Amino acid sequence: MKGKNIVIVGGNSGIGQAAAQILKEQGANLFLFSKSGEGTEALDTSKDFETMPNLPEVIDGVVYCPGTINLKPFHRISIADFQQELEVNFLGAVRVLQACMKGLKKSDQAAVVLYSTVAVQTGMGFHSGIASAKGAIEGLTRSLAAEWAPSHIRVNAIAPSLTDTPLASALLSTEEKKEASGKRHPLGRIGTPKDIAASTVFLLSPQSSWMTGQILHLDGGMSSLK
Repeated sequence: MKGKNIVIVGGNSGIGQAAAQILKEQGANLFLFSKSGEGTEALDTSKDFETMPNLPEVIDGVVYCPGTINLKPFHRISIADFQQELEVNFLGAVRVLQACMKGLKKSDQAAVVLYSTVAVQTGMGFHSGIASAKGAIEGLTRSLAAEWAPSHIRVNAIAPSLTDTPLASALLSTEEKKEASGKRHPLGRIGTPKDIAASTVFLLSPQSSWMTGQILHLDGGMSSLK
């Protein structure tokens, strides 16, 4: 990945930060954005924008990390809650990709990595908000992969299960909760940011150059094993 220009939105914590560290070690040029702007360019993906500050002319990869975890019974999820899930998880990704599209098309081999969730493929109670928004991400992944293939832009997504990130801190606030969550996965543990980051870098790299329109189920076996 040496010399490649990689844009990471949500690059200052969790999976985005872990991916940025790997890419930095591999010599990539990083362009990091986050809502807080801490150590990155400030970008609020919930608001409309046409351009992003200080983007390179050629973009070799885009990673969109922002997400939500708001688990509620369906009868307690308001329309505003659903709209917020869509704003952060889906429409934010749309805005970023539209702003980066010209730069991606100038690359010889560009790649986009988005994030879904195991709850799209595997029905889980109290996940209707996030599963709906991430289901939209999976549709976007496949549609853009088809549309952008002639421009040699690959688009893939990763669908993780529960991962030990700041976003999941309320669900993993004690060692007992971590252990119980780990036991629900066939491999006996929850995911780590490095698990997801390693696959993110793979999807950005030439090693996956013949792979597009795919949803990578990185979930400790939860979606396919009993």
